Amino acid sequence: MGVEHEVVLYIKTPPGREELEKIISVLEDPVEDLVRKDSKFKKLELNPDDYVGNPEAVIEILLKHKQLLQRPVLLRDDKAIIGRPKARIVEFLG
Repeated sequence: MGVEHEVVLYIKTPPGREELEKIISVLEDPVEDLVRKDSKFKKLELNPDDYVGNPEAVIEILLKHKQLLQRPVLLRDDKAIIGRPKARIVEFLG
């Protein structure tokens, strides 16, 4: 799309508490959507309801298990979204 961007490899350089707080503060999606509810989530026997509207719980689980970060997360100016479905990316950047 010709948009200048920076890719952050979240496994190599996971966001810290301050970065997660910043993302959450400008996130247009529900905070619980930052947590992937995948096989690892199930293996850890986590309850999705524990993260609904609970930024601190989301931060704690993502600091502990960086693989659970939903991605891609797009930041632009003072807004952030989760780029799923992919069509949201075009709308956000366009």
